Amino acid sequence: MSITILALASGLAGLGTYLILQRLLTRIIIGLGLISHGANLLIFYASASTGESPLIGGDDALADPLPQALVLTAIVITFAVTALLLALALRSYLLTGTDAVEDDREDRRIGGAE
Repeated sequence: MSITILALASGLAGLGTYLILQRLLTRIIIGLGLISHGANLLIFYASASTGESPLIGGDDALADPLPQALVLTAIVITFAVTALLLALALRSYLLTGTDAVEDDREDRRIGGAE
């Protein structure tokens, strides 16, 4: 079970990194979502304990609610960033007709193409 979840988290992070390096804004947004899901899965799995619920049961071996709160906060922040990036991608698409990020002069100058 642990190897499966770790492989899934690393696969999500790797695929997200690959998508972020693309030129299309939609792929970049999906890549950021995959990386955040992989990080949330890793945080949640790393903090998993075999304790009982904090409200039910005895006071020995209680579950720690902090990792769940961290993951929930990360999900909310990821949702806000995704909404902002989708609005920017829509605006870029309406202005240029495509969602591809083009090179500009400065990029070519730094890359040595000019």
